[in-house]
Amino acid sequence: MTNAFESPAAGKAGQMLDMRYVGGDGLLVVLSGRWCLDRALPSRDAVEQALSEGVEDVRRLKFDAASLGAWDSGLLTFLAGVLKACAARGIEVDQDGLPEGIRRLLAMAFAVPEQKVARRSGRDANLLARVGTATMKMFHGAPAMLRFLGEITLSFLRLLGGRARFRVSDMWLEVEQVGPRALPIVSVISFLVGLILAYLGADQLRLVGAQIFIADLVAIGMVREIGALMTGIIIAGRTGAAFAAQLGTMQVNEEIDAFKTLGISPIDFLVLPRMLALMLMVPLLTLYSGFVGMLAGLLVSVFIFDISLFEYYNETLRALELKHFWVGLSKGTVYGAMVAFAGCLRGMKCGRSAEAVGKAATSAVVTGILLITIAASVMTIVYYQLEI
Repeated sequence: MTNAFESPAAGKAGQMLDMRYVGGDGLLVVLSGRWCLDRALPSRDAVEQALSEGVEDVRRLKFDAASLGAWDSGLLTFLAGVLKACAARGIEVDQDGLPEGIRRLLAMAFAVPEQKVARRSGRDANLLARVGTATMKMFHGAPAMLRFLGEITLSFLRLLGGRARFRVSDMWLEVEQVGPRALPIVSVISFLVGLILAYLGADQLRLVGAQIFIADLVAIGMVREIGALMTGIIIAGRTGAAFAAQLGTMQVNEEIDAFKTLGISPIDFLVLPRMLALMLMVPLLTLYSGFVGMLAGLLVSVFIFDISLFEYYNETLRALELKHFWVGLSKGTVYGAMVAFAGCLRGMKCGRSAEAVGKAATSAVVTGILLITIAASVMTIVYYQLEI
């Protein structure tokens, strides 16, 4: 039985796809002409239709590519679809009629299994399922977080004992990255937050004629609470994600495994300098943020609400006490440690793919902000109970 087929697209492009039933149970696919993506290529539907119509008889499929001209990945895609259709029907395929280069490429394509992570589901899970999955991941990740916290604690103990192995130059490089280079964004955000706080307080204080207390509100709020909180959130988005991406990329490149092979602790060499850098610089950035916020309140009070510079200055000095600075600095230190912990944790636990690095960076920001919020709530309650 012989059946010749030529698709309309193939005819326009000068390509021929012939199919012939041979030997009673075989199908011969004849390829000829130029098979490139810049032309309209024949569809493999015709081959699948021929296999379906002759499914009772066809047991073998052969190719004849003697008249085949130039080809590219378009031909490979066509042949891969045909091979999959044959495999689904249990049909034996003889590739001897194909050029050797095509056979090698097809073998390489089918030798590597498809990665499940590469294929995304067409349907999103409902809200309840997503909440349940996130809750289960949180509980499953709790032991890993505690284990990582223990490793960092042991690393700090080794540092106190002079046995931690890391390069001091790496720590100072991280100090530069997380400190001086973060000043522009911290300045802008702190100034705007101080501006908003001054306007918000003035709107309420004006009702009782106590606009002078804008200085108290801005000074205590920025130095004690808001400066540290905003700095922590900024650093979480700027530096926490960078830590996760850096360590995650090292995980993908197997550099962390190389450290372990050489007998060097990755916690000491990679995590400890980053922890120290943030714990040193975030309190200083917090102090700087408080002064920038007070400057914004000063400008609003002097130029908008007719409060003299001398009055604002005296009221700020009267409102601020040393304990407010210590509270802000202590919170900044804790927030810096939280951001470094979250960023390094997600980076060290990152998978070995580009997608995993992106997820690690995103998770580091979310985890860092969540830890900062929890720490801020707990510390505020503790300081209130201690009347600090």
